[in-house]
Amino acid sequence: MPLENVADGVSRKILCYDKNLMMVRVEFEKGAIGTLHQHPHIQMSFVESGSFEVEIDGNKKVLNAGDVFYVHSNLIHGVVCLEKGVLMDMFNPMREDFI
Repeated sequence: MPLENVADGVSRKILCYDKNLMMVRVEFEKGAIGTLHQHPHIQMSFVESGSFEVEIDGNKKVLNAGDVFYVHSNLIHGVVCLEKGVLMDMFNPMREDFI
């Protein structure tokens, strides 16, 4: 699927999926925000590059390339990109709203 702009400074590309699992590459410019949100999907994200302030359920932590975070179903979460980078997001089940 093509790379699509989803917010100011944020683009995503769906890499692969089936009904149970989805992998998405999300590119962020410095200062871009992945706004706080929640969804019923379980999410795991790998910081491929860059630096991000990650907020999950009100807890904030700075993560860098090589780090991973986990978001349980329905927890409020979001990111602020501190240094241009990429997140590799995995969702279970797949995000039908992305298709």
